[in-house]
Amino acid sequence: MSVFLQVPAERILYRDAFFFVIRDGYPVSPGHSLIISNHLRPDYFALTLEEQLHLPVVIAQAKCLIEQQYRPDGYNIGMNCGEVAGQTVPHFHCHLIPRYVGDMDNPRGGVRHCVAGKGYY
Repeated sequence: MSVFLQVPAERILYRDAFFFVIRDGYPVSPGHSLIISNHLRPDYFALTLEEQLHLPVVIAQAKCLIEQQYRPDGYNIGMNCGEVAGQTVPHFHCHLIPRYVGDMDNPRGGVRHCVAGKGYY
């Protein structure tokens, strides 16, 4: 059973027919949130087409929830698909990570840094 299917109801910030939103248990920044599929799907590529098409709606909703409490200057949106890509929970979840001016010395390259040495160009 997925750890995400055991999330207590009081942690859920939003839920609709396809997804629910919680704050990440190990946030990398204030407001770091997870969008999780209601049904156990291993990763983004296993979502139904209907779920894939609905995901941007929930990302926008999660962004609104973050902005009710925080004032980020930008965002990273990320999905790890497969163990070799860093996925540790085999249940679809999308990270919405608020970014703040000064949260790192040089953010240029963003998610390109997931492979060492490849983020700089």
